[in-house]
Amino acid sequence: MDGQAKAPAAGTVLNALATGTGAAFAIEEYTTATVELSDNAGVTGHIEGADDGDTRLIERCVELVTERFGDGQGGYVETASDVPMASGLKSSSAAANATVMATLDALGATERVSREDAARIGVEAARDVGVTVTGAFDDASASMLGGLTVTNNDEDELLARDTPDWDVLVWTPPEQSFSADADVERCQQIAPIAEVVAELALDGRYTEAMTINGLAFCAALGFPTEPMMEAMDAAGVSLSGTGPSFVAVGEHEQLAAVRERWERREGTVWLTHTQTEGTLTDV
Repeated sequence: MDGQAKAPAAGTVLNALATGTGAAFAIEEYTTATVELSDNAGVTGHIEGADDGDTRLIERCVELVTERFGDGQGGYVETASDVPMASGLKSSSAAANATVMATLDALGATERVSREDAARIGVEAARDVGVTVTGAFDDASASMLGGLTVTNNDEDELLARDTPDWDVLVWTPPEQSFSADADVERCQQIAPIAEVVAELALDGRYTEAMTINGLAFCAALGFPTEPMMEAMDAAGVSLSGTGPSFVAVGEHEQLAAVRERWERREGTVWLTHTQTEGTLTDV
């Protein structure tokens, strides 16, 4: 009873911390999960390259899936990722989605649950172990379904989905930022701006939405706006999640000048693309 799946990372259009409404888009950078189920009690996990990494999320994902679609089997889950952890690129959502789908794959149950509900299982696991503030259904749905999603995170409700075709430039500084540590009260002070961003996103004006979001949340979370100003050549740019990564989207030519500026900074700059297929079990 073995299963495997890979889930894409994602960038931010609207951070849900202010109002509970969020928007995110999947990108071609992946976390892979391998699950081996057994009749033994309990689930153990391992994160490749992080022997002391926190495995509670992926273990809880296996538990929830086997409780609902299996016979409560135990087993082993291992994740491997190209997505830097605690960087604002939805590494937790990708790990949860990959684990949920790999466990369903091991049970032969991928057709028994909708993709939206599979994402909700990962969100529930994230809440159970305390790695999210909002529940992150925006991040989870974008990673699970692919494309761009707008969600009500308070109700785990999908409000809209689209499939923009963008090149995506990512700058990830060397430091980390954990979303569970974000100052929620400070973010809620910019709720009126977040409501405008939500209206823009639901109107399909995604690049305008993400740029306004980025400027507002840089102020709320204490990140510099200079990386945003260096990326105004792009169609849109934002702080991703609660940082520290920034994402810029647009045509390849638009992003070339941004890349030149961002590469002068410490950290890693890389070019990728939007992903529209979501989490895959055929890996």
